[in-house]
Amino acid sequence: MRVAAIDCGTNSVRLLIADISDDSDELTDVERRMEIVRLGQDVDRTGRLAPEALERTFTAMRGYAKLITGHAGPDGSMPVRVVATSATRDAANRDDFVAGVRDIFGVGPEVVTGDEEARLSFTGATRGLARRGPAADDTPYLVVDIGGGSTEFVVGSTSVEGALSVDIGCVRLTERHLTDDPPEATAVQATIADIEAAMDRVEAAVPVRDARTLVGLAGSVTTVAGIALGLPAYDAAKIHHSRIPAERVHEVSARLLAMTHDERAAIPVMHPGRVDVIGAGALILDRIVRRYGFAEVVVSEHDILDGIAWSLV
Repeated sequence: MRVAAIDCGTNSVRLLIADISDDSDELTDVERRMEIVRLGQDVDRTGRLAPEALERTFTAMRGYAKLITGHAGPDGSMPVRVVATSATRDAANRDDFVAGVRDIFGVGPEVVTGDEEARLSFTGATRGLARRGPAADDTPYLVVDIGGGSTEFVVGSTSVEGALSVDIGCVRLTERHLTDDPPEATAVQATIADIEAAMDRVEAAVPVRDARTLVGLAGSVTTVAGIALGLPAYDAAKIHHSRIPAERVHEVSARLLAMTHDERAAIPVMHPGRVDVIGAGALILDRIVRRYGFAEVVVSEHDILDGIAWSLV
C-alpha cells in the first residue's frame, strides 16, 4: 500500500511517500522531503500565523502535492494524511491555514492534540527499533520529540504508557529568550528555567523515571548527533540509531550556545534553517539527559512522520 504523510510543524513541513507491506510490517521510503518554512514565526508573541509564514508553507506544500500526484497509482489515488502540530494549535487564525491546505491537497489538515502528536511520534520511532535486537530493545523507552514549538515526552514499551506535550521548542525558546548572538548567560539560565518547569509538569504526569532508554527525535536531536559523530556532511543512515554518550551531548550543547551565527552556519551537518534555533534545541536535549541521568541518547530519523504513515494502514 502506498501512502503519503505530511507533518507540518512549527519550523518545518515534511513529506513521506512510502510503501507499506502487509506481510513484512516494513515501511519503505519512496520520497522523504523536508523544507524549513518557520510556520511558527512569532506565534508565541502574537498568537497568529504570519502571512509570510503561511505563504512559505503553502509554497512547499504545492511542491509536495506535485510529488504525490507523480507517485500515485494508475487510478491517480493515494491515501493522504496531513497533520499539523504546535504552532497551528496555538494560532487564532488557524482557519486560514486549514483552508489553504485543503485547497492544495483536497483534504484538510488535522490539528492534532499534544497527546496524539506524542503517540504518533512514539509509533514512528519505536516500530523499527525493537527489531534491532536486545541491545536496542531496552524498554520502557522515553521517546522525546523536540520540535519548534513543543516537545513531546512519551513512555512505553510496545504501547504508550504515558505521554505529555509541553510548550518548549527550539523556535519558541529562541524567540522568547535566546535573541542575542551568542546568548547572554542570563538568557541561557532563563531558558533552562522554562525547560525545568516544563519537565516538572512532565514528571507529574508521565512515568519518565521508569524509562531505561532515551530515544531522541527530530532535527535538533539529529543535528546534535551529526556534530557529535563528526560527520563531514549530514548522513541520515549514519545518524539513524546512533548512540550519543551523555558527555558528548553536554559538550555539543555548550559549544553551540557559545558560538556565533556564522560559526554555527559553518558546521558541515547544519541545515541553514536550523542555524538560529539549534542552541535552544540542543539545550532541551541536554537538560533531559541531565535530569533523568541517561548515559546516552539513541537517535532516530523515524518519528511522527512515520507514525502518520503507519496510521493510514
